[in-house]
Amino acid sequence: MDLLKKLISYFQKINISSNSFLLIRLIVFERKLKMSDKKKVFTIAIGSGQYTTERPYTLLRFAYTALLEGHNINIFLVEDGIWVGKKNQDPTTYDNVGKWLKDIIEEGAIVKVCGVCMKARGMVVDELMEGVEKTTMNGFLEMCEEADNIIFS
Repeated sequence: MDLLKKLISYFQKINISSNSFLLIRLIVFERKLKMSDKKKVFTIAIGSGQYTTERPYTLLRFAYTALLEGHNINIFLVEDGIWVGKKNQDPTTYDNVGKWLKDIIEEGAIVKVCGVCMKARGMVVDELMEGVEKTTMNGFLEMCEEADNIIFS
């Protein structure tokens, strides 16, 4: 990384137009290196139902954006947030949160749902979308232990 900074500094000092392309490539490369250093793991706990507030929708948009930027995402569905992981959602007047969750899973997110919350609300595993796994608070704790940032809403 120090050598890269020295090269960039050198090309900026000599300011020769034929080296402009190389300078730009070095700067882009440096930014990519910095971006890879900033790769984070976010654990997001969603505790609200998907069509009662916008919060689950907003958190899923954040998760999708973070995945596209190269970050890792864990999602834990808890309390009424378990319904975010229900398959066959088909809202008529709201953006389909189930579709967002499916896309996030396809991009590599880990999604787990609280088994105690499922039992309390009468949901069974067969109602969960593909890629959503039933877990316990231990599973949530593991997600939090590996996270750089935790968002609970």
